[in-house]
Amino acid sequence: MADCGRGLQQVRDIIAAAHKDCSVLEKLQFYDQWATQYEEDVSILDYKAPHLAALALASVCPLNRESKLVLDVACGTGRAAEELQRCGFTLFHGLDGSAGMLEVAKKKTLYQELKHGMLGHEQLPYDSDKYDAVIIVGALSDGQVPVSLLPELLRVSKAGGLVCMTTRSNTSNLKYKADLEEEMSSLQSKGFWEQVLVEEVEQWEKATSEKEIAKESDYISGVIYIYRKIPDPSTGS
Repeated sequence: MADCGRGLQQVRDIIAAAHKDCSVLEKLQFYDQWATQYEEDVSILDYKAPHLAALALASVCPLNRESKLVLDVACGTGRAAEELQRCGFTLFHGLDGSAGMLEVAKKKTLYQELKHGMLGHEQLPYDSDKYDAVIIVGALSDGQVPVSLLPELLRVSKAGGLVCMTTRSNTSNLKYKADLEEEMSSLQSKGFWEQVLVEEVEQWEKATSEKEIAKESDYISGVIYIYRKIPDPSTGS
């Protein structure tokens, strides 16, 4: 529990502020200020996405995990990398839009490289065909990173590389989720990647809005998606 004694409703209010309609600069300032308290706050929500996404990625990457170079997009404070390390991955590069979040992640000494970048608003600052796996946990949701980021995740992945993504299935995110899945399907139909895994999770995290609490549970659901990049037959990459 947080030392500051925050309760569930206080954390819900904070999450609502993170998803409100505001400028990119205002949102980044919010995350900078939240960085040192972030992990304690999301623990109150029983936020399971980093752990579950790491397990899912490990399940489809059974061999030589220690040699796989992983790009952690929207890495935040480094929770996904921590979970991936527990699964046997050791090589991480991280990218986030919040300098405050990156400072927390840096102190964990998990990443060989950390970069600051605007997600979805510019090209990712990496070469094409660079990473064995790309993971983005939590940021693909309404009011956060736009769906237009997906081709970039694909671009920086190696041929045969894996892209692991998550999103929420709560009511307010259903339109975004539909748009996300449409873009995933479009990239698959064009032969850029193939679906490897889709995992529905009923207890993703505690609802951050009273109106989204179901009668049978105060949790919302979420989804993990993993795709594999298909080599370009004309180049072999």
